[in-house]
Amino acid sequence: MAAMAAGDEHAASEVLRGLARHLNCLNEDNKATRKRALELIKRETVDKGHPSSVLQEVFSALLKPLLKCLSDPMERCRETAITMITEFIRCVPKPEESLPYLIPCLAHRLGEKELPEPAEELRLSAVELLTLVVEVCGKHLAPYLTEVINILQITIVDPFPDVRRESCKCTIHFAKCVPEHFHMQAESLVKPLMQTISHQHSRVRVSAVEATGAVIQHGTGKNMDDVLSHLAQRLFDDSPQVRKAVTVVVGDWLLHLRDRYSYFHKLIPLLLSGIDDEIPEIRLLSADLWKQVGAQWEKENEDEIKDKMDFLLTPPPFYPPGVERPGLGCRELVVRNLGRLVPAITHDITDWLVPTRVRTSQLLSVLLLHAEDYSTQHLQPLLATLYTACTDRERDVVSNCLAAAKLLGTFVPPVVFLKLLLDHVTAPCSSSHPWAPLMVLAAVLGGCSQTLLKPHLEKIANTLSQPDVCQEYQQAVYLEQLLACVDVLLLRPCESDHGSVSLQLLQVLVTVQSLSTEPRLSEKALESVQLLSKVQGLDSAMALYRQHMGQLLDWLSGSVNTWSSYSPQRLQLQITVMQSGPVIGEFVSQLMPLLSSCLQPDRDPEMRMSIFTMLAKLLLDATNTLDSQGHFRDESETFLCDVLLPNLVWRVGRIAAAVRTSALSCLLALLHGGAITPGQLLCLEEKLSPQVLSALEEDSQLGRLFACRSLSAILRLIGARLHPEALNKIYPMLLKRLDDSSEEVRGVALQALGLWLSSLTKDYNPELCAAHLQLLFQQLLLHLDDPDGSVQDKVLEILKKGSSVHPALLRREAEAVRDQQRSPLYCDQLLQHISSLPTEATAE
Repeated sequence: MAAMAAGDEHAASEVLRGLARHLNCLNEDNKATRKRALELIKRETVDKGHPSSVLQEVFSALLKPLLKCLSDPMERCRETAITMITEFIRCVPKPEESLPYLIPCLAHRLGEKELPEPAEELRLSAVELLTLVVEVCGKHLAPYLTEVINILQITIVDPFPDVRRESCKCTIHFAKCVPEHFHMQAESLVKPLMQTISHQHSRVRVSAVEATGAVIQHGTGKNMDDVLSHLAQRLFDDSPQVRKAVTVVVGDWLLHLRDRYSYFHKLIPLLLSGIDDEIPEIRLLSADLWKQVGAQWEKENEDEIKDKMDFLLTPPPFYPPGVERPGLGCRELVVRNLGRLVPAITHDITDWLVPTRVRTSQLLSVLLLHAEDYSTQHLQPLLATLYTACTDRERDVVSNCLAAAKLLGTFVPPVVFLKLLLDHVTAPCSSSHPWAPLMVLAAVLGGCSQTLLKPHLEKIANTLSQPDVCQEYQQAVYLEQLLACVDVLLLRPCESDHGSVSLQLLQVLVTVQSLSTEPRLSEKALESVQLLSKVQGLDSAMALYRQHMGQLLDWLSGSVNTWSSYSPQRLQLQITVMQSGPVIGEFVSQLMPLLSSCLQPDRDPEMRMSIFTMLAKLLLDATNTLDSQGHFRDESETFLCDVLLPNLVWRVGRIAAAVRTSALSCLLALLHGGAITPGQLLCLEEKLSPQVLSALEEDSQLGRLFACRSLSAILRLIGARLHPEALNKIYPMLLKRLDDSSEEVRGVALQALGLWLSSLTKDYNPELCAAHLQLLFQQLLLHLDDPDGSVQDKVLEILKKGSSVHPALLRREAEAVRDQQRSPLYCDQLLQHISSLPTEATAE
C-alpha cells in the first residue's frame, strides 16, 4: 500500500512537473495563451485517464489556479475551467477536500445579486457543478449551508430557465443530504421558489413544485401556508405534468411530513382535487395516493377506531350504485376535518376564476361521498353553499353541485333535510335567486330513497302547492325548478304513493302552465300532467282532471272575489278548463257561479276580456267542452242574462268598448256552438236584440263585425219565428252598416239582410209593411250601383230574393232609379228576374 501511494505521488509529481509551464501561462495577458494553456492542462489531466488517486493529488495542486480562471475575462477559458473542475470532482476519491476553496468561489460567482458570470450557459454549468458537489460530498457540505443557500436563492430566479430547473434539482439533493441542518435556512428558499413556480415554461414549474416539496418536507413547516395557495393555483395548470407534480408532492407530504396532522385540513383538498382531473393518469395517481394516506392513518390510529373497523365496514343502505366506497381511514380523515373544509369550500365556490369554482364544486361531491351521514352536522352551511353555487353562470359548477346535493339526499335523513329545505323554499334567502332552494330540493329528493321519502311526500307536495311557493314568481328558471321538483316525485315506481298528493301536484302543474311564457316549459308541464295520470293508473289527463275537477274549482272559487288581470288564478282557471276537454261539462253547475262572479261588470275589465275569450273558444266547440253532458244548455239562459247581457251595455271608454267586443265574441260563439236552443233564444230575444243592435254602432270594427255576425246567427236560428215588429227593428240598423268603412262589415251586413228577407213568413204582410219594404228596396237599389262589383253582385242576389216578397213594389222602385245609375245593367237584370216571376206574384 505504501509502495502504491509512493507511486501515485510520484506520478502526480511528474504530471505537475509537465504542467508547470502551462500553469505559468495562465497568468499571461494574452487570451489565446491562457486558453491554450487550459486546454493543454485538461489534455494532460482529466483527458489522460490517470488513476483517481493521482488525479486527487493533481486536483489539489490545480484547484486554486482553476478557480482563479473562473473569473477570466475570456468566456472560453471560464468554460474550460468549469469543465475541468467538474471532471475532477466526478473522478477524485475525496472531492470534499476541495470544498473550502470551491464553495466560496461558487458563492462569489453565483450568489451575488449582480451576477459576475454574464454567460447563461456557464451559469448553468456552474450550477450543474454545484449539484454534482452536493451529490458526491453529501454531509460534508453542512458547514457551507449558508453559502449554498445563498447561491440557490439567486439561481432559482435566474433569467435562464435551465438554470432555474437545475437549481431546483440541486435544492432537492441538498435538502436530502443535510436534513439535520437544512431546516435552519430552508425558509429563505420559499420566496424564490414561489416566484419560479409560475414561470412560463412548464418544465420549470414542474421543477419548482418538486423543489418546494423537498423544502417543506425537510424544513420547519412554518412556511406551509406560504406555499399552499401557490400549489393550489398549479392544480389548474394547463400542463398535466405540473398538476401531476403537485399531486405527488402533496401526497408525499400527507404520508411523510412530520407535522402532517396539523395540515390535513389544508392538504386533503389539494390531493382530492386530483381525483376529478381530466387526465386519467392523474386521477389514478391521486386515488392511489389517497388510499395510501387513508391506510397509513388507519394504521396509526388503529386503537382509536377499533370499533368502527369492526362494525362500520358495511356500506350504508341505498349507497350510490356503481360507486366504490372509500376506505375507513379516508372517510375518517374527511369526517374529522369537514368542519374546517366546509368554510373553505363556501369561500372558494364564489371565486372570480371559473376553474377554481369548477374544481371546488367537484371537490364538494368527493367530500360528501366520504363524509356520508356525518354531513348532517354541517347541513346548514352546506345548503347555503349549494344555493350560492346553483346560481353560477358556469354549467359545470351547477351540475357538480347538484351531484353533491344528490349525495346529501342519499346520506342525510329526509326528516332532517326537509325541515331546512322546505323552510328555505317557502321563504328564499335570496330575492334575486328564489329558485335556488327549489333546484337543490329537486336534486336532494333525487338522491333520497323511495322508502325513506314515502312518509314525507304529502308534506313536500303541500309545500310546493302553497300560493307563496308556486304562484309568487313567474321567472322561467323558477318555474322550471318547480317542475323539476314535481317530476322527481313522479319518477317513483310505486303508484300508490301518489294518491294522497295527486291534487297538490296537479295544482302545481296547472300553475306552472298558467305562469309560463315559454312554450317549451308549458309543454314540459303538460307531459308531467300525463305522467301524473299514468302513475295513478289513469288512462289520460282528462281522467285525472275528472278525479280532481271539483277540488280544483273549489280551490279557485276560494279566492275569486279578489281576482284581477294580474291574478294567477285567472290563468289557472283557463288551463284547467281548456285542458279538461269534455270533463268540464260534468261540472258546469260548479263552474257557472265562479264565472258569474268574475264576469260581473264591476270586475277588472282585462280579466273579463280574458275570460270571455276563453269562453268563446270553449263555446265554439260546446259539445266537446262545456256542453258535453248537455248541462250547459240548462244554464245558458242564466248565462246569457246574468253574464253576457250586462257586459254588452254601453259604457264610456275604450276599455269598456274592448270588453263589449270580447262579450260579443262570446255571444257569437254561443250562437254558433249550439249551446243554446232556438226556443231559449226566442224567449230572450227581446232582451238580446236591443243590445246587439246597439253594438252595430260600436267604434270598434271588430265589435261591429261580431254584432253583424251575431244578428245573422239569430236570424238563422229564430228569424222565421220573430214577430214582424221585431224584424222591422233589425233591418234599418243593418242598412246603416252597408256604408261601413270596413268591407268585411259591409259583406256580413249584406249577408244578414239576405237572412232577414229569408225570415219573412206568411205572418209578415207586405202591404201593411210596404213602407218598410220600400225603404229597404230603395237603400239596396242605391248600393246596386256601388263602385265595388262584388258588392253589386251580392246586392243583386239579395234583391232577387226580396222580389218574391213584394215584386210590384220592387219593380216600381227599380224602374224609378234605372236611369239614374251609372250603368243600367244590374237594374235590367233585376227587372228581367222580376218579369220571370209567376204572373200572380207580379200582379200582387
